[in-house]
Amino acid sequence: MVLSIFVDGSGGTNSGFGYFIKETGESFYEKKPDITNNQAEYMAIISVLKKFSGIADEVMIYSDSKNTVSQLNHEYAINNDQLRNLAREAWELMTKMSNLKIMWIPRNQNLAGKMLGS
Repeated sequence: MVLSIFVDGSGGTNSGFGYFIKETGESFYEKKPDITNNQAEYMAIISVLKKFSGIADEVMIYSDSKNTVSQLNHEYAINNDQLRNLAREAWELMTKMSNLKIMWIPRNQNLAGKMLGS
């Protein structure tokens, strides 16, 4: 089975993050005050990685944050200590999943963004 999981996060005064699983309709959202957009995107991905740690199914994580996806895929450098720490946490969790891809999608295709109202 392939799980298509769409993540999104938003920073600022009404900040938070979450995900939507296309195959099951399951969704999750957590308010997290005073975080940046980039931190929220990382936290959304980390929440998925924690939930599905060790799963054998193929997991596709879709994010409309080109920066976060490119950093986690080792294509962009990370020049911020807070983001670097979040990336390290994500990378460690990623080692527990044998069949994982994190891909960028345009904002208008992000089902989590529509669901989360961002």
